[in-house]
Amino acid sequence: MTLTMLAVLLVHVLLGLPLFVSLLAAAVVGFMFVDPAMIPRMMPQQFFGGINAFSLMAIPLFILSGNLMNATRLTDRLMVLAKLLVGHLRGGMGHVNVISSVFFAGVNGSAVADTSALGSLLVPPMRKEGYSTAFAAGLTAGSSLIGPIIPPSIFMILYASLTNTSVGDLFLAGVIPGLLLGLAFMGMNAWYAWQKGLEKRGGLPTIQEVSWAALGALPALVAPFIIVAGIVMGFVTPTESGALTALYVALCGMAQGNLHIADFWKAIVDTTRLTSAIFLIMAASATISWLLSYAQVPNQFVALLTPYIEQPVVILLLLSGITFVTGMFMEEVSALMLLTPIFSPVAIMAGIDPVHLGIIITLNITIALITPPMGACVFVAAAVSRLEIVSLFRTIWPFVVTATLVLLLLILFPSLALWLPTHIG
Repeated sequence: MTLTMLAVLLVHVLLGLPLFVSLLAAAVVGFMFVDPAMIPRMMPQQFFGGINAFSLMAIPLFILSGNLMNATRLTDRLMVLAKLLVGHLRGGMGHVNVISSVFFAGVNGSAVADTSALGSLLVPPMRKEGYSTAFAAGLTAGSSLIGPIIPPSIFMILYASLTNTSVGDLFLAGVIPGLLLGLAFMGMNAWYAWQKGLEKRGGLPTIQEVSWAALGALPALVAPFIIVAGIVMGFVTPTESGALTALYVALCGMAQGNLHIADFWKAIVDTTRLTSAIFLIMAASATISWLLSYAQVPNQFVALLTPYIEQPVVILLLLSGITFVTGMFMEEVSALMLLTPIFSPVAIMAGIDPVHLGIIITLNITIALITPPMGACVFVAAAVSRLEIVSLFRTIWPFVVTATLVLLLLILFPSLALWLPTHIG
């Protein structure tokens, strides 16, 4: 049954049908195997039930916060601060690219949005500094993976809703892995700059320049702390945190005179479009997840991995391998929704902390954003840098390897992810 459903899904995707339609078609085939009479009764129920959760309201609110941050041009100030901090180093524009991704990660948590924004702004000056177009585009796509790891993270909210894990703990757990990912890409950029003999540009900034830039970027830098601190300290739920952040950004924009009615309306429209696409995919994925659970596929999967159940590292490596391959051929939200209910029982039996598993799955799903043939960030980076997509897919693998090494480090040393939730959560 599972293989037939997968084949139907792939055929429909290759035919160019919308992903949620392809998922529903696979679900219909699955119900035909289980009980055709359940189709008119259970499919609508699971479709709407899959998105009928108050915690999921946080997703459109965090997306709106990010769109408002862009509309109010607060993200431009983050870019100015990043240039002052690292722009004077060898390979400075590459470092600016990575640092900007770290700053932007606390704004919207969307890798694709970060790739689009940073690619159009930073790839041209990176070319002028001596970078090849392929490396500049690859670094932009690779560093954007930091977005879904450092809070807020849409993937983590989805994982939390599926496993009843604390969103606050997941957000805290993502901070160190996100910074590690940033350091890894900065190291990669430094090696490239040294190897290509790129020259330093500009001198050290003065303390006054950095201070003024930090003061200008302060409203944007405060937003992530509102999100994390409010949730962790129990003042607000994730949904309330999203609403509070959107209100805060809007008030900052109005106070500075940067938010106009047209900008506000555009942010709402963009949020509605993206949220609608995400929720349709979530609803269709939830239907398949329920069907697989009803057919006891998770139990069969647990039985397959029983010989390794006493070896958590082996279990995480196996789950990561499956997630990596799945993410290459499936949209990320769908992959997360389908795999999490299957993987979670295995992890619990192996004694793996649910928060640790959430970080591992999130990073796995995120890496899929730069892997061929469906890496969304690679398509965006190729478009904004005017590079052939096939050429970029050929040169993206060093960035995939770098992110995978960080993933391996997190698997071997769970404390890297669990230290903050343990001491602060």
